[in-house]
Amino acid sequence: MYEVTVIDYGVGNLLSVQRGFEKCGAKVRLDSDPRSILTAKRVVLPGVGAFANAMAALKNYGLIQVIQEIAERNTPLLGICLGMELLFQESSEFGTTKGLGLIPGYVTSIPRVTKESAQLKIPHIGWNSIHPPRKDTGWHESVLSKNEVGDSMYFVHSFMAVPTEEENRLADCNYGGHRISSVVIKNNITGCQFHPEKSGEAGLKILKEFASYNAEKTFSPIFV
Repeated sequence: MYEVTVIDYGVGNLLSVQRGFEKCGAKVRLDSDPRSILTAKRVVLPGVGAFANAMAALKNYGLIQVIQEIAERNTPLLGICLGMELLFQESSEFGTTKGLGLIPGYVTSIPRVTKESAQLKIPHIGWNSIHPPRKDTGWHESVLSKNEVGDSMYFVHSFMAVPTEEENRLADCNYGGHRISSVVIKNNITGCQFHPEKSGEAGLKILKEFASYNAEKTFSPIFV
């Protein structure tokens, strides 16, 4: 049985994430102890709410350097929703807040109007399909390797991550004509803006792929 450690820092719907991984046959450990988290084989960083509050909670638990070390050790790391946004360098939500700095880029608010200047509903809540960001991007060596182009995922967010490097985008969705990074990747680090644990069978495929991830190789988008 594969083991997944979900970081418990008081910010996030841990129960739904736990149940999602358990449906995939994984053994889930909820953990807030920096020392034991460092020994984990696979680590999940969930999160809901405000960016600054989440970073403050990670600091209070002594987990910022722990997560950064996990990334350096090549331990598989998955950020979900706000947890994905925390992987970036900074966020402009309610002022500028420094993030974990694991993926180059920033977090900003979703535009409030469509490309046609119509009012856009914020937050972005509901189902939306994901697609490769470029025609030359494949999902073979990634958490999306079992998914199909156009699979629908469940989103709940008002802010979006903007990777500096195009190669760190694994999947996008379209919202009001705006390109929103939906899955990001850098070596052993993956982030999902949507909630895979709430996205039905398509989302469970992602959790299962991450839970069975072999740390001897790294996830990476395949350019074809």
